[in-house]
Amino acid sequence: MTPIELNYKGFQALVQALGYVDAIRFLKQFDQGSGNYTQERDRWLNDVTLDEIWRDLQKS
Repeated sequence: MTPIELNYKGFQALVQALGYVDAIRFLKQFDQGSGNYTQERDRWLNDVTLDEIWRDLQKS
């Protein structure tokens, strides 16, 4: 069985067992995403103080 056939049959088995929506939801759990979250988070939050975070939380 080729990788394409395996993917097709595997997806069909998921659809049969879960339905289309839940089969896709199941597969999306394994998406690795991209980038380096830790480095990106440090860039986003580098200049943010705890006081600013607290003020933002109180607004919610």
